[in-house]
Amino acid sequence: MKTRAIVGALVALGLIAQPALTAVTLLNVSYDPTRELYAQVDKAFAAQWKARTGEDITIQQSHGGSGAQARSVIEGLPADVVTLALANDIDQIAARGLTTPNWQERLPLNSTPYYSTIVFLVRKGNPKQIQDWNDVVKPGVGVVTPNPKTGGASRWTYLAAWGYATKTLGAAKARDFVRRLYQNVVVLDSGSRGSTTTFIQRGQGDVLLTWENEALLALKQAPAGYEIVYPSVSILAEPSVAVVDKNVDAHGTRKQAEAYLRFLYTPEAQDIEARNFYRPRDPGVAKRYAAQFHPLKLFTIEHNFGGWARAQKVHFADGGVFDQIIAEGRH
Repeated sequence: MKTRAIVGALVALGLIAQPALTAVTLLNVSYDPTRELYAQVDKAFAAQWKARTGEDITIQQSHGGSGAQARSVIEGLPADVVTLALANDIDQIAARGLTTPNWQERLPLNSTPYYSTIVFLVRKGNPKQIQDWNDVVKPGVGVVTPNPKTGGASRWTYLAAWGYATKTLGAAKARDFVRRLYQNVVVLDSGSRGSTTTFIQRGQGDVLLTWENEALLALKQAPAGYEIVYPSVSILAEPSVAVVDKNVDAHGTRKQAEAYLRFLYTPEAQDIEARNFYRPRDPGVAKRYAAQFHPLKLFTIEHNFGGWARAQKVHFADGGVFDQIIAEGRH
């Protein structure tokens, strides 16, 4: 503090020049529903970083369907960090040499600072009496959910439905169950925020299958118009974060990018995440917000599907089960 005061006095007397202000910009390429979350996180991190280092920092955001965002980074979008809907999207970036293959080992909990799940948003009064996954495959139920080829919530949704069918009907009937679900889809948007717009603003469909945080946000904004239905079982959905090594080394922003992602695990950031309806990892924060999050049985992609690499290859790769289901629906 004494040195800073002396420098300030010398500047005021004109004896030395004002030190040049430093400024850094990071680009966070994220998935659809995180706009509100990161607007608040970025402001908090910039204030903390400025207080700690004296450096001004700006975080720019890019949002879209998680799979499409990953492809944009692969094709040259200069992300310093990615905060995407699922690990496989970052694995695709790593496979192109843009970040290290062991990126999940760099941060706690496999680089997932918060988690979520898939729930149902229905119109007030629940006119179709939708209570569980078996109700969304009934004839006459209009479903809104994103395209698993481009979005992240949509892949979690697909797998949640498959897991429910396997548990209740048996593995042999899971494919037909998911086929019937997608026959009921009225609009297959590219990302979850687009699906929310289709359901709420355009009034299409009877049920929106979406992130819990997206459903809770919709309920907060219009409590008189909607209800959340928690199914009997859903999936542990873990959005993942990573530094894009090739880009931060080119930009000279590694220090700031790594600090930004570590900040997501701090109690301050965890509180912001919880206020935006993402389930926090910090036990103390989780306890404070326990009443906000409905208890729910969650299965995991590792246990039920053998991990993301296998699930992606079997279900979502070109010619995989999802493509086959959609093709069958056209006949």
